[in-house]
Amino acid sequence: MNKKIFSGVQPTGNLHLGNYLGAIKNFVSLNNDKKNKCVFCVVDLHAITTKQDPKELKNNIRETVATFVASGIDPKRSIIFNQSQVKAHSETAWILSCVARMGWLNRMTQFKEKAGKDKEKASVGLYSYPVLMAADILLYDTSHVPVGEDQKQHLELCRDIAQKFNNDFEVIDFFKIPEPLIQKEFSRIMSLKDGSRKMSKSEPSDLSRINLTDDKDQIINKIKKAKTDIFPLPSNKEELKDRPEAKNLLGIFSSLTNTSLDKNINNFSGKNFSEFKEDLSQALVDKILPISNEIKKLLNEKKYLDEILLNGYEKANEIASKKIKKIHEIVGF
Repeated sequence: MNKKIFSGVQPTGNLHLGNYLGAIKNFVSLNNDKKNKCVFCVVDLHAITTKQDPKELKNNIRETVATFVASGIDPKRSIIFNQSQVKAHSETAWILSCVARMGWLNRMTQFKEKAGKDKEKASVGLYSYPVLMAADILLYDTSHVPVGEDQKQHLELCRDIAQKFNNDFEVIDFFKIPEPLIQKEFSRIMSLKDGSRKMSKSEPSDLSRINLTDDKDQIINKIKKAKTDIFPLPSNKEELKDRPEAKNLLGIFSSLTNTSLDKNINNFSGKNFSEFKEDLSQALVDKILPISNEIKKLLNEKKYLDEILLNGYEKANEIASKKIKKIHEIVGF
């Protein structure tokens, strides 16, 4: 089956191993399958739901494109573009916000997590951004969306909005109902300093994450200092339940080497972490260092990155403009 894929990454800078293994690595596989039509969006409209430095945001947009390309996404095969350039995204989001229900948005757990106790001080954009996400997806007649567990609820909301629009305006199948592509294993990479917390650029310590721009010495040093426990590596999955750091490091190694967790548990069973960390460091250097070097090289080629964004904009805008024109007719504008 030919799939129409849509996904986006926020240009918040310092993309890390969690972004790569949780999303971008999967994007590369989807891009390489010639049956798929892929649209990968740099979602800067989503990024400004929290305050951004305008100069940094512009640089981060290019860095995200550089990361896509350095990781193996071919801009000639897939559409790579900047969300805010295609005006149909904002307009469709407004129309769909008049279809979405408050009760649906009130159930979104990610807003509660991000806003925390100060939800009254959170921006309206942070609250309603799942509607913009729905607009992003639905504009391109997307059939499949690669999502982690934390975004699954937002895709369900997107499906509800699409179905309600189709029913309200009696336009059966106008908005395609997208299916999730859920990466079941290793989609959630945890902090190197705390196996119970997701790897994040917002964590104060740089030792908590492998940045995609880290050099060899930084990668080796961070793995050497990664938190572990006092026991040898486990002999079965059951033992990993109460050992989050061991589970995380074994998961990272399995994802990097495209091998099963069971196989690696068997291979490293009973060994000390110091021995395992040497193999993990080498796997990271083999995979991440070439990406890091290519990102740094591409960041000096701003004209090339801007050309990718321009070409992507033209292709995305052509698709989205046709869809928003039909939405206008259906709504009565």
